[in-house]
Amino acid sequence: MHRLLIACVMLFIGICTANAQSLQPILQEHAEEIAKPSRRTVSVALDALVASALPQATEFLEEWTDKGVWQRDDGVFVLGAEDGDTLAWRDIDTGQTGDSPKDGFTQLKPNGGVRRLIGTALVQFQLSDPNITSRENAVAAIARRSEAAQLAPLLASIEGETDEALKARKIQVANYVSARFAPETADRISAIESLATDTSVEARAVLNQILTKSSGVALSLPEGNIATIRDLSADTQAAYAELVEADLAPSAPSPRDIRQALEDNIDGGRIGGLPIAQLSDPAQRAVAYAALAQSGLAPPLITTEQIEAAVGNHVFYEIYAEDDPEVTDAAAKALSSVQGRVGAAQFADLTLDALSLASIFFLAAIGLAITFGVMGVINMAHGEFIMMGAYTGYVVQLFIPNYTLSILVALPVAFAVTFAAGVAMERLVIRWLYDRPLETLLATFGISIILQQLAKNIFGTQARPLTSPDWLAGAWVLNDVIQISYIRIAIFGLALIFLCLILYILKRTRLGLEVRAVTQNPGMASSMGINPDRINMLTFGLGSGIAGIAGVAIGLYAKVTSEMGADYIVQSFMTVVVGGVGNVWGTLAGAALVGFGQKGIEWFNPSNTLAAQTYMILFVILFIQFRPKGIVALKGRAAGD
Repeated sequence: MHRLLIACVMLFIGICTANAQSLQPILQEHAEEIAKPSRRTVSVALDALVASALPQATEFLEEWTDKGVWQRDDGVFVLGAEDGDTLAWRDIDTGQTGDSPKDGFTQLKPNGGVRRLIGTALVQFQLSDPNITSRENAVAAIARRSEAAQLAPLLASIEGETDEALKARKIQVANYVSARFAPETADRISAIESLATDTSVEARAVLNQILTKSSGVALSLPEGNIATIRDLSADTQAAYAELVEADLAPSAPSPRDIRQALEDNIDGGRIGGLPIAQLSDPAQRAVAYAALAQSGLAPPLITTEQIEAAVGNHVFYEIYAEDDPEVTDAAAKALSSVQGRVGAAQFADLTLDALSLASIFFLAAIGLAITFGVMGVINMAHGEFIMMGAYTGYVVQLFIPNYTLSILVALPVAFAVTFAAGVAMERLVIRWLYDRPLETLLATFGISIILQQLAKNIFGTQARPLTSPDWLAGAWVLNDVIQISYIRIAIFGLALIFLCLILYILKRTRLGLEVRAVTQNPGMASSMGINPDRINMLTFGLGSGIAGIAGVAIGLYAKVTSEMGADYIVQSFMTVVVGGVGNVWGTLAGAALVGFGQKGIEWFNPSNTLAAQTYMILFVILFIQFRPKGIVALKGRAAGD
């Protein structure tokens, strides 16, 4: 007897526990609201599901939103997926599955408004879901479409959040939601004031939503949070059209309406008492129409005086959607602060972009500065040496799949390949054309065409990938406004390295001393035992080798094609000419001027880079008219050559 009593109690406890863990009783209690939901009635069922805190509720809400919930003829709700005339269903509590004819079930299809309410309820479950992906999705959903009902569960979920990054994101989103929906004005203002230093797009969107306003017109200023009083006295026609749209004034008949009224009221060859023959005169037509209007046969004309009087008797205003003026005042101050910070951030971002572009131009031009400055050779094939360096990097990556190692190997290999090509070009062609600039220009231009065609024959016309290492992927992001790719940062660093290296070679080595001597006075250098012919060869090779290294760097973010050199030859010559021929510091100054100038022009017209390059060329032409020797001119005897 004692054992039987214990068994009955345990059975009773098991039944109660099973019922406590079942979602179906709650669904049946609110069956009508769930089966035929509306935005007005479904909240009761949703509140009950949220209050149950059952894990099945999350899946039920997700399936309900996706129209995956079906109601059986006996009223039981199941999850199902149709397959032709058959429904594969599953019990939400027990997990029991089955296949039944579809005509014994009714699919629940909530409308868009109901689905939004379901989504709000679903978020409350997902915010504390054990799966971090579900929690992240819930926070993202709140950030994407915030509602007042989401604030309390979001705040409640912050303390128990175990992931630090997600916890910080929850706090940030809670701040956004509080700024719009916190029940206390003080809490809203506190949240808004904290956004004054937040330059993110989300923060600006929140502030703009708080400051949403609409235009209105009335006989007197209405009650509410008025933003501004609009002065439309300078455009009374537009103001009157607004009155007509608001049904506060009669519409003026259009010329077409006037003509139609005149045609409809022809009586015995007269309109409004005037013969038709006289109505070719606009003034007479106006008189005839006025007569019709006075007789009630046409709408009256609206005179200029009437329009001005109507406009003057009404108030035109803008009113905030937000009723609390303290909130809108705080939001306006915060948005003004944010816009100032965004402007400063945009200037900083533009400066970083310009610095990055200047470093690219410096790398592309420094080799040309050496050959052009020391030898006076106008090398139109300089861009093709950049192209050769980029293709060398591509070939190296074919043999070395490790991208970091391949780039480290490609830099010296590209230098060696292009150095050898430059020396060969100087020995075979350039040495016979010294002091003949026109012939040199034509010869090097022909060589550039030959090198381009050779590249097409070897590598084809399609762009080839020069892949950067993973540690150069992505960008350095300071905020939503300031960011720069790691590749451009690496190119900037490479430009600094080469600046220091070239300065060291020119200032601290025997080769540099001889190069400077030949640059200053070739005849005197020759009398001192320096071989100008050898120096010219090595100088041309050095300039070509540096162009090859620049090609590897540029190829990491630009397309590697046979025509890529042509994209940089014009900017390279501009950099050298503007900076000062034969001077490293001049090349650096020229690269800065061209890079910053082009980015500054692009700021006014961001969608047209070609126009920016064109205007930059015009600027350079004007610049050299006033300073023909460049920013940093050579001194000594070479300056007079």
